[in-house]
Parts: sequence; C-alpha cells; structure tokens
Amino acid sequence: MENKEYIESGILELYVYGLLSESENVEVANKAKNDPLINEEIIAIEKSIVALSSSFAPFNSVGNYEKIKAKLDLTSESKVIDFEPKRSLSPYIGWAAAVLLLIGVGYQYSQLSSSNNQVVNATTEKAKMEKELNTLTLENKAIESSLAIIRDSNNTVVALGGQAVAPESSAKIYWNKGTQKVFVDASGLPEPPKGMVYQVWALKLNPLTPTSIGLLDNFVANNQRIFAVDGTNDAEAFGITLEPAGGSLSPTMEQLYTLGKV
Repeated sequence: MENKEYIESGILELYVYGLLSESENVEVANKAKNDPLINEEIIAIEKSIVALSSSFAPFNSVGNYEKIKAKLDLTSESKVIDFEPKRSLSPYIGWAAAVLLLIGVGYQYSQLSSSNNQVVNATTEKAKMEKELNTLTLENKAIESSLAIIRDSNNTVVALGGQAVAPESSAKIYWNKGTQKVFVDASGLPEPPKGMVYQVWALKLNPLTPTSIGLLDNFVANNQRIFAVDGTNDAEAFGITLEPAGGSLSPTMEQLYTLGKV
C-alpha cells in the first residue's frame, strides 16, 4: 500500500487514539521509524488532538510553572531516560478524543432537543391560534346574522316587558309576517336556573290561546342571545315563560317573565 493510501486509510488516527491491537501498533511504529512522511503525519495528528484537549485543561499560573521547573532541576546532569512518545501519549490522547467526542455528542443532542421543543411549541401555538381564529370567525358570523335580523325593515319589532316574577326582564321579537320567521332577542333575560329553559309562546287574545313556537336552548353558549324559533302567521301577542327542561304543553303563568302585544 502506498504511503498516501496508508495515511488516508485512517489507521494512523486509530494508532494515535490507542485503538489498535498490539500487533497493529508494532506495525505502525515500524513504518513510522522507516518512513519520515508517516512519522510526521502521526506527530501532526497528536499535536492537533493535544491542541483540542488543551482547552479543557486547568490553567497553571507562572508561579506553579516555576515551582515545577525547580523541582525538575532542568540544569542537573541526571541521566535522561528515553521514552517512546507515541506509546505513552496514545492512551491519554485517546481519552482526550473520547471526552471531546462525548462533549460534541452531548452538545448536538442538546441542540436537537431544543430544536424539537421549538417545533412542538410552534405547532401548539399555531393550533391555538387557528382555534382562536375559528372562534372569532364564528362569532363574527353570529354578529352579522344578528345585525341582519335587527336591520331588516320587513321585520315587525314587538317589545316584551317584564312581568311580576321578574319585572326587570325584557325581550324583543323580530317577526317577518311575509316569511313568518320569528327571532327572539333574549339579551334582557337572566340566565335560566339549571334544569330550566325559556319557552316562547305566540298568543291569540280572544279567546286566549297560547301556542309554543320554541325553546331558547343553549342559552349560555349563545353569546348574542339571538334565537330563531318556529314561525307564526297570526300571533296577536308573544310571551316567554320559564319551564322545566324540555318545555311544557301549556305556559306556567306563575313563571311568565315577559309579555308584549303586537
């Protein structure tokens, strides 16, 4: 194998990291002794990893350095023992590389988790905004429908005044005699007690003949308090009573909340 191919194979990095077998270490060491180019490449790899790991090393002050230098007694003539840098540094460089790798993986995982959380939050916020927009759209349509009823010049408006059981109550009937459609503005009525419902009556006065034309169901949910009820063509008056849920066959006069003559 040519030197270039050997260097690019990645075996020198594994050698420096201390991840090769003993026989492979011997093979690389022999090649480094006999080939300056391979030896220089190994040194370059070691320097680059040491440079990376040095950022994690604790800072040693000048004073500490001088103390260490004095203890080593660099000026003495003690016998110098030769070491094989490649073998002695490899385990440490391998550990440094592993630490760097773990830090890098941890950072990437943290960034990924943060990105995922941002995506989830953005999706939740978008869904919330869409829900609010849909609610506003429905409310706007309800308001437009209510305004159309109130502004319709073909409607006869019948004001219903409060009666003895609730003198402060009031209501309005919008009755189109041509189409026979009837709408009730119940904004002047208090919220009905639980288990009770308002019932609307079209009345003939002579003799007094009440006819139910509808219940004001979902009173609380109807923000506009505008209700469409059954049509009528011959009413002489309208009344609203409070009845048990589901309504009654005839009005409970003791619970007559509002009444008005056409």
